[in-house]
Amino acid sequence: MVKTGKLRSGAAQKLKRWKKGHSSDSNPQTSRYRQAARSRFFSRPSGKSDLTVDALKLHNDLQAGRLDRGVDGASDTMEDAALTERTSGTFLSGLSDCSNLTFRKVQRYWESNSAAHKEICAVLAAVTEVIRSQGGKETETEYFAALMTTLEAVESSESLAAVAYLLNLVMKRVPAPVLIKKFSDTAKAFMDIMSKQASVDSVSSLRWVLSCLATLLRKQDLSVWSYPSTLQVYHGLLSFTVHSKPKVRKAAQQGICAVVRGSDCMFSDKAPSHHPAAVTTAKYCIKEMEQAGGNKEDTTTLHVLGLLKELISTFPLGSVKLCCETLLRVMTLSHVLVTAGAMQTFHKLFSSKPSSSTLSAELNAQIITALYDYIPSENDLRPLLGWLAVMEKAHVHLSSLQSSLSLGHLPRLFSTTMSCLLSPHTQVVSAATQTLKILINECVAPHMAEIGPVLPSTSTGNGLYICKMFRVVEEGLSYRFHASWPFVLQIIGCFYRAAGKQAHPIMTKSLQSLCDLRATPRFPFCGELDLAIGGAVESMGPHVVLSAVPLLITGTDDDLEFPRSWLIPVIRDHVKNTQLAYFTSYFLPLASTLKQKADELEQSGQKLIAKVYQTLQLQIWTMLPGFCMKPTDLVSSFKGIARSLGMAITEHPDLRICIYQSLRTLIYKSCETEEQKAEVGRFAKNFLPILFNMYTQQPTPGESDPSRLAVLSTIRAYLTITDQSMVSSFLQKALERLVSPDSSEFIRLMVMDLVVTMAAFVDEATMSQTYEIIKPHLASKDSGIQKKAYRVLEEMCGGEKDTCKKFVLASLEQLKLTLLDSLKSASSPAKRPRLKCLIHIVKQLNAEHKDFITTLLPEVIICTKEVSVGARKNAYSLLVEIGNAYIRFCGNSKDALNEYLGHVYIGLTGSVTMITCTVLALTRLIYQYKDTLDVSSLEQLLHNVCLLLSCRTREIVKASLAFIKVVIFVLDVKVLASHVTVIMEGIGSMKDDMRRHCRTKLKNIFTKLVRKFGFELVKSMLPAEHHKVLANIRKAEARSKRRKLLSKDEEESDSEEDTPKAKTESIEDILAETDSDESEDEKPKKGQKKPVKQKAQAWLKEGVSDDPLNFLDPKASQRVLATNPDLKKTAKVDHGFKVTSDGRLIIKEDDDGDHDDRDDNNEIDDILKEAGVKTKKRQKRKMEDDMDDDMEIEPHMKYKAGGIGIHRPLGGREESGVDFKAKKGKGDMKKKGKCDPYAYIPLKKSQLNRRKKAKLQGQFKGMVRGVKKGAQLGKKMKRKA
Repeated sequence: MVKTGKLRSGAAQKLKRWKKGHSSDSNPQTSRYRQAARSRFFSRPSGKSDLTVDALKLHNDLQAGRLDRGVDGASDTMEDAALTERTSGTFLSGLSDCSNLTFRKVQRYWESNSAAHKEICAVLAAVTEVIRSQGGKETETEYFAALMTTLEAVESSESLAAVAYLLNLVMKRVPAPVLIKKFSDTAKAFMDIMSKQASVDSVSSLRWVLSCLATLLRKQDLSVWSYPSTLQVYHGLLSFTVHSKPKVRKAAQQGICAVVRGSDCMFSDKAPSHHPAAVTTAKYCIKEMEQAGGNKEDTTTLHVLGLLKELISTFPLGSVKLCCETLLRVMTLSHVLVTAGAMQTFHKLFSSKPSSSTLSAELNAQIITALYDYIPSENDLRPLLGWLAVMEKAHVHLSSLQSSLSLGHLPRLFSTTMSCLLSPHTQVVSAATQTLKILINECVAPHMAEIGPVLPSTSTGNGLYICKMFRVVEEGLSYRFHASWPFVLQIIGCFYRAAGKQAHPIMTKSLQSLCDLRATPRFPFCGELDLAIGGAVESMGPHVVLSAVPLLITGTDDDLEFPRSWLIPVIRDHVKNTQLAYFTSYFLPLASTLKQKADELEQSGQKLIAKVYQTLQLQIWTMLPGFCMKPTDLVSSFKGIARSLGMAITEHPDLRICIYQSLRTLIYKSCETEEQKAEVGRFAKNFLPILFNMYTQQPTPGESDPSRLAVLSTIRAYLTITDQSMVSSFLQKALERLVSPDSSEFIRLMVMDLVVTMAAFVDEATMSQTYEIIKPHLASKDSGIQKKAYRVLEEMCGGEKDTCKKFVLASLEQLKLTLLDSLKSASSPAKRPRLKCLIHIVKQLNAEHKDFITTLLPEVIICTKEVSVGARKNAYSLLVEIGNAYIRFCGNSKDALNEYLGHVYIGLTGSVTMITCTVLALTRLIYQYKDTLDVSSLEQLLHNVCLLLSCRTREIVKASLAFIKVVIFVLDVKVLASHVTVIMEGIGSMKDDMRRHCRTKLKNIFTKLVRKFGFELVKSMLPAEHHKVLANIRKAEARSKRRKLLSKDEEESDSEEDTPKAKTESIEDILAETDSDESEDEKPKKGQKKPVKQKAQAWLKEGVSDDPLNFLDPKASQRVLATNPDLKKTAKVDHGFKVTSDGRLIIKEDDDGDHDDRDDNNEIDDILKEAGVKTKKRQKRKMEDDMDDDMEIEPHMKYKAGGIGIHRPLGGREESGVDFKAKKGKGDMKKKGKCDPYAYIPLKKSQLNRRKKAKLQGQFKGMVRGVKKGAQLGKKMKRKA
């Protein structure tokens, strides 16, 4: 007897199981025939092929079933044709060639093994054949009619389900007039089927019929809903929303939601505010809940709540009121799941933000008041979080409807929510804090301007509510809230920011309390407290804050502990939109007093205390940029501080950077109106000379001025608001000083910088004068002066003002001649601004100046190999700008680019450097114009560049390989396929020396070709000496692929094991665990069956000590808990790292990130660098980049040996003094931060051994002998020198 295939007991566990989705990983990786076909795709057949046009036509005729035999067989033509047509079709012909796109989803079912799917395919094929036999066009209407006829004829449940499924697909695309006209007949057919299938166990047909009926009702006009028959059909659909079968219930509920929310009549021009069936739906939901409400185990209420949650926001006001009353009555049952469902319904109602026709402000307020009777216990975690979320949404929506009513209800919610901060659960405290912050920002802050000033004596109106709310929050600073002080401080800071401007009189006491807390020794929440005070500074201003809590720093008889000095950095970081005059009146005299005090103490020898006062003075000055951030009194108060700022720049070098920053902030971010610009610009005649003197002041030899660049930035900022005539006068004085023979070299350079800064802000006449003066400097032999002269020209040509554009147009001919004449004298440092200047000029040229552009082209091409990164970047940009100019001149992009490239091609006949630069320029141009360039010209260029690969010059070969790399990226695969042979022949013709030198670039190109065309094709086209590299590439690609798959599997497994839940606003997420808490003591013992998990468990909290539970107490419902009070959950600490099975942390470095994204980004960056879009920085490559990529290198182990036994280091002891050994020359070298390279003898305990005394002395003698020998040799060398 043959044994069965059953495994032994326990053997199944030892078998290797496939992970989900990986059962086909054992399929063979080799694809011999595909590779062979792919290789033949790119090569023409050598012999004569039998595949001809006639043979192909014959094949098509055979497949179509029509083949004429000629004259002799004419009599049998009709007979054979009929036979062929019949035999060529199958039972699925109507499915496979169905032309209607509605059923494209069904066409995937023909391979399925499911009986239902096969039935659907058979029905569709039959219906399609029927439509075709009657000459139909396979439209949706035809399919609808045929399927409806079939629906009435079929008897089996499988066929009925298939027809209903196809109807469900097609009815969504049937024209609405057809469904409107056939409504009564279609609805009657559906209702008959629903009545027959309601009690049948198979529900597949019923769910699709319900969906069809919902689609039919959606398409009806508004007038149809006034007929009782329509409502009767709708009630039939509605009755299935509480069906016992989940699929039927879901289909019915989705259909009802689609009808009420998405009917076509609701989107017409005369659409009503609510659907005609909304009232009927609401009444049905209320009736079902009331009938099933008495039975706590009945699930009908839960089904109705699921439907009501989606629809309640679409009901009219009266229906919403009745539904809410029913929900509140149902919640009194203390059924955990029913209560959770009702809360979800309320949350959905408020969060959907319905209009007042659905939810009025009065009803909203009544619901809020009623929900206070259903506050969960503080120990009932999830329901409490859900209640807070519902109340938050309710108050936010009420605020949008009627702000005064919302403010009246907020104090009670504030009081209740603040009591939640006493909860031992961190989640409750955090949620309560977030709720209060949202309420403050969305319900209080937008209405503070309307409320106006809030005083402590306010006894009526909205101001009284603000007082009550703040007193509740302020109570959080008492000691009983000490565990939640960081959260309380967040709420207070939020309240300060929202209401501090109008309500600061009632907040003075809290500011004093915060300062007293800050002075407490070892107060643990200083950061949170500083942020809260910062919020007060932002809204109230520093004047109000310091009036409540003085700084206690006067400069005379101060407490040297300075207990309030922490206020200075808080004010510095948060002050803005305040009065600049307060800094002038309070902080400026205080800083002066502190400076005098520091000088007096330093003269008396108390340097330490003097340093403290000096630091305080500097900290006060650091507040100035914040005061200059959009001050409210800029026009009236700037004149009071301008003189002090000018004197401080001149007399106090340590304050200059701070003052420069303040001036820039004032100009760039505060001068928004013309009046403000005029007021600040009025003092340009005072500030600019001071700033000019600061910049031209020569620093002490050996020292550097860190504020020099800040001065230049401040000058540029002030010039933007200075009168043009004044700038012109300053520029003329600077030019006079530039040409003065008394000026030193340093002064000339600094004045030249000032001229560069002012050049774009003067009038056209001054620009012309400036141009004439700096024109001789363009040919200066001093590279620094020449570079700055070109910078002046660049500013004038590239300025955005109208005067700059007029100057360029007026002086265009002179500029052209000047730039051409100075071509030979241009130094390398001046190339960057010169090219930038040419870019600005080329943008202004028209077709008349084409000769000028052609003359410039050789210089621009040569500059692509400049040492300066900026010069290379500008050269590539100018090449592109010239191409844009040619397109602008010609109009036709392809002809213009062909003409442009024709001029560039001339460079390929020049010197070695010219050829290299031309190839680089062509690389940039084909990348820039890859979409508009003619393919034929690009192919010709590729052939010519491939010929350059046989050159003996490394630079040309490297540039050619870069060109090929970009071409592979740019060209389409089909176009590139015909040129792979040319590329391979060019690479194969490279000299051995070139191949070794460019091995990295070659490997990169081979990798791209292998990815596009496959390994075998590339290998067949390359000589044998490249095969080793290709094998290495294949191994590396396979290794990379395995690594990606492995990392993907790890991510999937990690996500399956422990995926952290994202914090959302969904009430379902908050209430998700109300029925999932189980006692740890209820785990089944070994051998016992696991008990069935019961839903809707509830726990009853007993009375305190011996007090019995009073069920007549109004708050007795709070004793019914959805969370087990005896269960103590241990919070899982999320440290952000993965953990192994034995508990060890897996900490990945930054380099161990996503290899896939990193490889793709590196490849794109590489292409951009080769094309000149990104500049290549000439810096030392890392160690791994220096290694030979062609060799298999074992990865460096991160583990370092240390210890004894098998862990001992095997490399031997490191020789003393190796760190000082020179890398290139002989001898040792000094290193910064290390001791001098002398022969230091390490002290060891073993040197005290008497038996080894002679050995040690011998070592010293040899060392001394070597030193003497080296000294004598050095003397001889010195004598010879």
